[in-house]
Amino acid sequence: MKLLSRLGAYATLALFVFIAVYPISRILTISLRPSDQLLSRSLALIPDGATLDNYRVLLTETPFLRWLGNSLLVALVVTITGVALASTAGYALSRHRFTGRKAALSGILVTQMFPATMLLLPLYIVLIELGLINSYVGIVIIYSATALPFCVWQMKGYYDTIPASLEEAARIDGATPWQAFYKVILPLAAPALVITALFSFMSAWNEYVVAAVVLQDAEMFTMPVGLKLFQGSISTQWGLYAAGSLLVSIPVIALFLVLSRYLISGLTLGAVKG
Repeated sequence: MKLLSRLGAYATLALFVFIAVYPISRILTISLRPSDQLLSRSLALIPDGATLDNYRVLLTETPFLRWLGNSLLVALVVTITGVALASTAGYALSRHRFTGRKAALSGILVTQMFPATMLLLPLYIVLIELGLINSYVGIVIIYSATALPFCVWQMKGYYDTIPASLEEAARIDGATPWQAFYKVILPLAAPALVITALFSFMSAWNEYVVAAVVLQDAEMFTMPVGLKLFQGSISTQWGLYAAGSLLVSIPVIALFLVLSRYLISGLTLGAVKG
């Protein structure tokens, strides 16, 4: 009975792995096809006459690297902003009791129900008034504002799991409140900081709609907006599209691999208390 149960579990896992991997394998195949075989129905992983021409053209004859740099710049700034603000705001909400604290927590929770696209019109009007349309500052503000509610709540929940006695001990030893925070509490909150950084990075890296509205200069396009240019009204450059889709996933995969040891504890412990 135990053997059947284990086989069933492995079969289920294999099915889900296939569902996850199959679309990626199709994209890889399309990226390697010669231009005259893009519409082929062959299921071979490596197509006949496989070529790297799509990758060569993408990297040398299109602004792909420029878009990649733009996306990295925006994502890194949003990540730093999210970590800095969420780590301090979450700490204040966790450790201090002040007027309006419950209202602030409720407001943060409610804002997670509204996607950025729903708030795009008022945000667009605000950016026009501030003169931040077609600027990285404007898009960073929107991405940071939409990512922060989850990040603050995540950090607050994780701080709740850290005993306050650790800070009290540091204060007794002569540490200031700030020293107790960044020398004692912040290192213990590393898993939650990783989740915050990863969520902030992904919020900026994958987003298309807001970037397509705010950024109007092709030289400033981020990766999702830039890749959309390969899709025309008459024809679509599927080979370049597929090659770009694979290359753009590499930074995210690398980030997950580097931070993987923090992910499980950060996601579980940070959600223990509300």
